[in-house]
Amino acid sequence: MPAIADDAVPALPRGVKFREDKARGRYVLLGPERIFEADPVATEILRLIDGRSSFKAILTRLTELFTADEATIRPDVEALLTDLADKQMVTL
Repeated sequence: MPAIADDAVPALPRGVKFREDKARGRYVLLGPERIFEADPVATEILRLIDGRSSFKAILTRLTELFTADEATIRPDVEALLTDLADKQMVTL
């Protein structure tokens, strides 16, 4: 899996929304004809995607939220965002 560049700016593409689904009691990523339920960690990652913040800035904020070092969380964040990008639910 190629690494995501620190200056990459993750964003939700047109037609994709990140919303709270009160019926399911969790957050979901909604796309055309698709829905992905976000677990608590994915929810925190997706909340930080605003189309302006760099990948590095998102990682920095996550290290503060989870009191973890970047080397520990980076592979998981990259895996999630790469998977969502492959499904055209996030742009990198």
